[in-house]
Amino acid sequence: MVHIIVIMATGLYVGMLPIAPGLWGSALALLLWSVCRKLALSIYVGITVGLFFLGLLVAEHAETIFARQDAGPIVIDEVLGIFITLTPASKLRLGWLYGFLLFIILDGLKPFPASWIDTHLHGGWGIMLDDVIAGIYASLILYTAISFVSKKNKLINRNCKQAEN
Repeated sequence: MVHIIVIMATGLYVGMLPIAPGLWGSALALLLWSVCRKLALSIYVGITVGLFFLGLLVAEHAETIFARQDAGPIVIDEVLGIFITLTPASKLRLGWLYGFLLFIILDGLKPFPASWIDTHLHGGWGIMLDDVIAGIYASLILYTAISFVSKKNKLINRNCKQAEN
């Protein structure tokens, strides 16, 4: 059972890479997300919620296995954070990159309440929730940017058609 927990918590061992395990966990998440992005929204949300609860359990046990709070090799939280971040970006490839970068930046900055959670909550809840917050913030920024670009493109297309007539 310990072996299975380590495999899940470390994202198939990418969290064991010596440099920037969170970045590698996020990269793995991007790959997994690219497979799930075309699913029906209800299934996608179900997977994301299931990932949260699985992450709570796995991160809690992995922290004990690694004998460190929020141990670096635990990257299941980054996987969840990327899934949350990229929810509005399924059709825009450039949005995938922006979302990935936004999550990495916000996960590192830990804007409130993620910073509070990171220092005051421990175990599975502490490990998972700061990345949930970073993912929500990144998703909102990404959604806003996608909406802005989409409206701007519609306006440009409308103006071009009017100019042609």
